[in-house]
Amino acid sequence: MHIRQIALVARELEPVVADLTAVLGIEVGFRDPGVAAFGLHNAVMPVGETFLEVVSPVREGTTAGRLLDKRRGDGGYMVILQTANLRADRARLAALGVRIVWQVELDDIATAHLHPRDLGGAIVSLDQPVPPESWRWGGPEWRAKVRTEVVRGIASVTIQADDPPRMAARWAEVLGLAAPRRADGASTLALSPGAIRFVPVADGRGEGVCAFGVTATDAERALAIARARGLPVAGRSVAVGGVRVEVE
Repeated sequence: MHIRQIALVARELEPVVADLTAVLGIEVGFRDPGVAAFGLHNAVMPVGETFLEVVSPVREGTTAGRLLDKRRGDGGYMVILQTANLRADRARLAALGVRIVWQVELDDIATAHLHPRDLGGAIVSLDQPVPPESWRWGGPEWRAKVRTEVVRGIASVTIQADDPPRMAARWAEVLGLAAPRRADGASTLALSPGAIRFVPVADGRGEGVCAFGVTATDAERALAIARARGLPVAGRSVAVGGVRVEVE
C-alpha cells in the first residue's frame, strides 16, 4: 500500500493551482468533470507516478465546504492509497465496522472512500487500479503531462491530531499496516514506499492533513521560486494551499 494521490481543498481553485505548478514545476493534467457530482471542480497534476489534486466547492452544502469552514481555510482534504487487494481490504473494514461512504468498480479501477469519522484526520480512499501502473483519476493523457525537473514524486503525508499515537494506531488497524513507530513526538506508519506521519496539532486549526513531502530533483529551484512568489519558506518547506510542502 502506498500514497498515489493527495487532495487539497481551497476556496479559490486557480490561485492554489498556480502556486503549486510554479513551485513544483508540474502541470495540470486533468480536470475531472465527475467531481461535479460532489459539488466540486478540480485540477489534477501528475508528480511522477503520483498525483496532486486541488478541489474547490462550486455549490453550498458540500463536504469540502464544511471542511473549509471547520478548519478556517484551505488545507488537506483526502489521502488516496493504492492497494493490491481491495477485496481483502473491504473484508477487514467490515469486520472493524468502518463505513464506506462512496465506492465504485470500473474496468480499470475499484475505489472505496472511508468515512472520515471512522479514522480521523482525513478522508481516506483505497484504490486498486488495473493495471497497477494506470490511474484513471489522472485523466487519459496524464503521462504526457509528467514533469520531473523539480520534483519526481509524493513521498509522505503528515496529519496533525489531538492524540497522534491513538490516531496512528487506528489508521494502522484499518489499513492493515504494521504498528506505528514513535520518535521525536511523531507516530509514523511505513508504506511501500513512503510514510504517513501523525503529529500534535500545532496551528490551532484542529485535526487534518498539515503537510506532504515530495522527493526533489532540484530542491533549490523549488524554494527559490517559492520565495520569488512571496510564499512563506522555512528550511526546506513551503506554505501553500493551507499545508506545508516539504521538499525532501
